[in-house]
Amino acid sequence: MKRKNRLIFIAFLAGFAALVSCKKSWACHEENISSAGGDDSHNKGQNCMQCHNSTGEGEGCFNVAGTLYKSDLLTSQNGGKVELFTEPNGAGTLKYTIDIDSKGNFYSTAAIDYVGLYPRITSPSGATIAMSSSLSSGACNSCHGPSTGKLGLD
Repeated sequence: MKRKNRLIFIAFLAGFAALVSCKKSWACHEENISSAGGDDSHNKGQNCMQCHNSTGEGEGCFNVAGTLYKSDLLTSQNGGKVELFTEPNGAGTLKYTIDIDSKGNFYSTAAIDYVGLYPRITSPSGATIAMSSSLSSGACNSCHGPSTGKLGLD
């Protein structure tokens, strides 16, 4: 009987170890999408995808994420939306819409195929800014801020 208990205990430990080691592999199955008025986001202006990936500490694996500021480029925008179109400058077919939260951040773990799409951002007042080149990455803050201008609208 002792041997059977020992085998059960070893099997339990092995299963527990496997569960713990696979914890982050389930991270990409967690839904985490910004919403209008939401305030769960943080780290304004940083590349969200440094943490929100399969090995990072963030909740969920973001496919698209970034930050919108007001025109002073210091104050984050409270609300608005990001739209992804099939043609430059908000033309063509609208494929996806992502709300900007109360801290100026937008993010989505949804299965968004952003390659070849063109973003347009709309502030709460209705002002828009659009890209004339297509996306090659959904990590908007990896370019906007470090190597190109921040995104700002009033």
